[in-house]
Amino acid sequence: MKIRIFDNFLSDEEQDEVMNYCEHEARYRYGESDDGTTPPCGVTHNLPKDSSIYKLFAEKTKSLVPKDTPLYRMYINCFAPGELPYFHNDGEDGVTFLYYPQDEWKPNDGGETQFIINGNIQGVVPIPNRLVSFDAFIVHRATSFRDRWRFTVAIKYEDGFDDQCE
Repeated sequence: MKIRIFDNFLSDEEQDEVMNYCEHEARYRYGESDDGTTPPCGVTHNLPKDSSIYKLFAEKTKSLVPKDTPLYRMYINCFAPGELPYFHNDGEDGVTFLYYPQDEWKPNDGGETQFIINGNIQGVVPIPNRLVSFDAFIVHRATSFRDRWRFTVAIKYEDGFDDQCE
């Protein structure tokens, strides 16, 4: 099982562009079921392939996956304060990337991505401008922020993924 973290992933200008898009330009729809058996969670926005945000993340992540691995899907997850998403995986193979665009984070804010590793929950905190990548089969879930909306850009590589929440 592999989880990798890339801090200061984008330039300040790119980070601002992504956060602005998340907050002001994206058109969200009611969320998706994490595994097909749970109620929908959050809201999502599928990034159009011709959008500057899609192109930015496609270019910046392609070198982080094996050559010729197809980009399956890219979208924004958004969770309301206090929302509690479900644990799930993103498929049997492939790589998922999550990007945290917000401007600030403090430990009491919440918002980490939790992973179940060897029967324990391990979290990755949503440090601003952080990208985390992980094997799609790792069971994980988002947690919400205490007092504001939580955005992540999800980038999924490889065939065989189900349409699922982060």
